Amino acid sequence: MVSDKYFLSEKKPELNQEKLVSIVRRALIEDIGKGDITTQLTIPANKKIKANLLVKEKEGCVVCGLKVAETAFKSVDSKVKFKKLVKEGEEAASGAIIAQVYGKASSILSAERVALNLLAMLSGVATKTREYVEHIEPHRTKITDTRKTFPGLRELQKYAVRVGGGSSHRMSLDEMILIKDNHIKVTDGYDRLPRVPKGFKIEVEVQNLDEFRHALRFKPDVIMLDNMSIEDIKEAVKIRNNTEFKSHHPPTKLEASGGVDFNTVKEIAAAGVDIISIGALTHDVKSSDISLEVQK
Repeated sequence: MVSDKYFLSEKKPELNQEKLVSIVRRALIEDIGKGDITTQLTIPANKKIKANLLVKEKEGCVVCGLKVAETAFKSVDSKVKFKKLVKEGEEAASGAIIAQVYGKASSILSAERVALNLLAMLSGVATKTREYVEHIEPHRTKITDTRKTFPGLRELQKYAVRVGGGSSHRMSLDEMILIKDNHIKVTDGYDRLPRVPKGFKIEVEVQNLDEFRHALRFKPDVIMLDNMSIEDIKEAVKIRNNTEFKSHHPPTKLEASGGVDFNTVKEIAAAGVDIISIGALTHDVKSSDISLEVQK
């Protein structure tokens, strides 16, 4: 079922440690293969180094994934020391040192790429999310992610959205009932909603005002306004707010989705929807520029 820890939650973002370790280990196996042959041939076995994790992004970034980077280094060598110099979710300027790592050079260099790939990608997601969240102020609409995530990285990407100030929609198909357009096409429409198991939320996707009025009769938890014009979104909000529907307890929330970008999101928020879901937060990611620099 949908967990309040994620869905439209104000709680502190958390990472599932077991899933984190599994993701990092798979990434390390992919990257290192049978062994880092270059490091083995060029670096003395017991040579120790100190290195800085440095933000090189011109405009800075929202730092996200420090625990992920630390896990990468420690998965290669548990004796590597990792010191965080900023807090998760903190905005770091270009040139800022956000963490330091100390230990065997061979271990640090072998884990470097996986640590940086994940840290940079998650910081990019968190940064973009923060930009959207701040852009729609002072409206209280929730910015949420979708299931348009990189395969195998959903846990981390959705975590980064929450670090950036957004909220997470359902993590997987077993968490929420969401009747989308293809479900409706396959069943030739509906004259009632399915019986909802205890503890689950139900959402219905609509693409026009006629479908919206039909869905609203059944009092779902959420109605998704998919690719609807701003005029129709405003009308849907007006209809939902009419006295006739005020008896819904709790009232049906409205989610705008599809075709949302930085140019349109504020106007959509101003229309009065409760949620705006944006797939681009996770599937159209520009990783932040973060590097590892060995100190001599």
